Amino acid sequence: MAQQGPSKRMRPRERKLAQWAGGYARLPGIPDEFIGEDGAPRPVWSRYFEAFAGLPADEIERRFAAADRHLRDAGVTYRAPGETAERAWQLSHVPLLIGETEWQQIADAIAQRATLLERVLHDIYGDGRLIADGALPAAAIAGSADYLRAVSGIKPPHGRYLHLYAADIGRGPDGRWWVLGDRTQAPSGAGYALENRLVLSRAFTDLYKSMNVERVAPFFEAFRDSLRASADRDEPRIGLLTPGAFSETYFEHSTLARYLGFLLVEGDDLAVSGDRLHIRTVAGLKRIDVLLRRVDSNSLDPLELDASSQLGVAGLIDVLRKGGVVVANMPGSGVIESRALLGFLPSLARRLLGEDLKMPHIATWWCGQASAREEVLSRLDDFVIEGAYGGGVPGFSHHGPVLPAELPPVVRDHLRDAIASRGLDYVAQEQVRLSTTPVWDDGKLAPRPFVLRVFAAATEHGWSIMPGGFCRIADRLDSRAVSMGEGARAADVWVVADHAVSAASLLPATESVRIRRITGVLPSRAADNLFWLGRYLERAEATLRLVRALSAPQRDPGKGPLHHAIERIQRLLTTWGATSLGARSSTARIAADALQGEEFGSALSLIRSAQRNASSLRERLSPDAWQWISAMADKLTTPVDDEEAVILAAEVALQELSSFSGLAQENMNRAAGWRFLRMGRRVERAINTARFTRQFAFDEASVEDLDVLLTLVDSQITYRSRYLVAPLLAPVRDLAVLDPYNPRSVAFQVAELVEHIASLPQLREGGLIERPQRLAVALQARLTTDEAAALDTRALFALEQDLLTLADAIGSHYFPHGASATRPEKLTGLA
Repeated sequence: MAQQGPSKRMRPRERKLAQWAGGYARLPGIPDEFIGEDGAPRPVWSRYFEAFAGLPADEIERRFAAADRHLRDAGVTYRAPGETAERAWQLSHVPLLIGETEWQQIADAIAQRATLLERVLHDIYGDGRLIADGALPAAAIAGSADYLRAVSGIKPPHGRYLHLYAADIGRGPDGRWWVLGDRTQAPSGAGYALENRLVLSRAFTDLYKSMNVERVAPFFEAFRDSLRASADRDEPRIGLLTPGAFSETYFEHSTLARYLGFLLVEGDDLAVSGDRLHIRTVAGLKRIDVLLRRVDSNSLDPLELDASSQLGVAGLIDVLRKGGVVVANMPGSGVIESRALLGFLPSLARRLLGEDLKMPHIATWWCGQASAREEVLSRLDDFVIEGAYGGGVPGFSHHGPVLPAELPPVVRDHLRDAIASRGLDYVAQEQVRLSTTPVWDDGKLAPRPFVLRVFAAATEHGWSIMPGGFCRIADRLDSRAVSMGEGARAADVWVVADHAVSAASLLPATESVRIRRITGVLPSRAADNLFWLGRYLERAEATLRLVRALSAPQRDPGKGPLHHAIERIQRLLTTWGATSLGARSSTARIAADALQGEEFGSALSLIRSAQRNASSLRERLSPDAWQWISAMADKLTTPVDDEEAVILAAEVALQELSSFSGLAQENMNRAAGWRFLRMGRRVERAINTARFTRQFAFDEASVEDLDVLLTLVDSQITYRSRYLVAPLLAPVRDLAVLDPYNPRSVAFQVAELVEHIASLPQLREGGLIERPQRLAVALQARLTTDEAAALDTRALFALEQDLLTLADAIGSHYFPHGASATRPEKLTGLA
């Protein structure tokens, strides 16, 4: 039906809504969330756009920009499958709206389906009656790589396989919702759904409140409480197992860990001791009670599953077998994602639940059965072909479905022969185009296909369904499936109630919480990353100081180092790997290269290394800290055109580093994490200062050499306030190395290290001093008793080597790997 133009008697809001609806090109024969079959906007969308239309055009754009800025500042990213570089998160500015009544029907159907799949898993890994009675073909199960024979017969703690379930759904041609696929392995998207909600609710606060949007916090609270209740002690330790920072959805892992209060762990963080699973911490091994996994089942245990896996924990399946840990979801649960099972679920629902499925799925034929295979081959061009057990279609390099009707004749014949000879690897599904939802493009609304992922959490009261979900929107109108690849975007999902919705939060009632002042355990990997974050930042600062000292003559020819001092700076930058340019290059080129070149020791490379370490600490760093590190790397990539620009860039970077130091000093809790960050900076500063002193306060050093050293260790003012003479060797050495009151001296750094190490947990009882502390105390004693006159070049080199030994001792003691990670005899101090 053609849309009529807006009436002149309409109010401005009504006129704007009519214009938007009138210009919205609903696709013929395709269900749409905005425009109904009668050509008019659906009621829930009318409510939204009537409120939305009350905003001026410039205000709408300002709020859209605010949402994009929040995503950028928060560092919301993802990786497309097969890619190594992170992509910025693309969020639609218009949410997907679903009415309360319609949502309740969806929730009931998802809860029913989750119950069915839980019972099927119990049978597959238990009695096996479905296969024995012929309700399920054995080949449909055994053909899946996600069926784990090692798990067969293991009874999951508390008798549950699925703790979190998700289903991808879309509105079908008949206007009803259809299931497109099940997610039982390690369902992703809940964390991104949470972030989407935070962004849009902040950008459109009044609109969000006026629409009575159901809150998602109760869902996460129910999920967290359910995992806590599954453990066998009152205050369990829960870890979220991630493949690591290079995972496609690592941002989501860190978001969920921070929001739910879980420890974010990798396989290398965990170890089996006795019949329990433990996490390696700076206080030794600590027991893990529940493991929420985001690692595929087959990679969980290299002893009993994939021997080549480096993502899991050796012995985990045996611990699970003995009831020593709860793993959510249970290993092997991914077998349910097999498309080969879809065609059997309707009959299984009637057998196991005594009722039909409330939400159908796409009609599917598993070609492992002769009758289904014959039907598929007889009208091959009418179907979409998928791999029966996930992944791509066998014989095709790309992931995703294959449309036989669009294939060249030779390729289509090859596919036909493959299905005929080994049909169990293929399924055929009817071609169904996805329904559409409105997006905002260039100041107007446009329809785009979408897929909605709905999440269900198992609780003691049944399945809790997240009111909303994770919506993915395609950029192409003919999309039959949507993943977060090129051109795709996400959308928040608003379940709109007809009544006021109470605010909800994960914060518990104050009277139900036992007060604590000491944070939980610090995993060794997190401590390692914090330690090296500090070292990389301090190393970058040292490089920047060298760059600034090298460029000083260009700013003021009457000041700065002489030729031989400049050569020493250049040689030091080359030795550190900051530049590969030879001595024949101009100082300006060398300074620019050391500032933002691609060598591993340049200031830019060191900041990027710090950024990589910080990316593994997303759940522990404040948003301000993450924004600072990201912005620092971006600023250093700005091209520098001349000597003045090099100096200015170095000085700005040094100021930024000082601001981060202040941020960490004033905002970080004084627990073990803060101490390792500080220790990293202190030990690196001590090493660099000792090296600077050896290079510029050598036995025959000139006044200019000593002046360079005072500049590098930021002690010019202190020296001149104490001595009314030009720089002399002994006083400069004392100030740079031995002075306990100079915050830049080696002695000051070592004293701080002694204090930090003494505050860390002791791993052995008996009162004996441990190696890091023993080395630090010995260094402090030497620096306390040494005299400047005795600090010749050989002594300075020995001091530098001893500092490097101390840094290595801290790493081997507190960041252990493999068999060296033993359970402590006694735990003291902060963990």
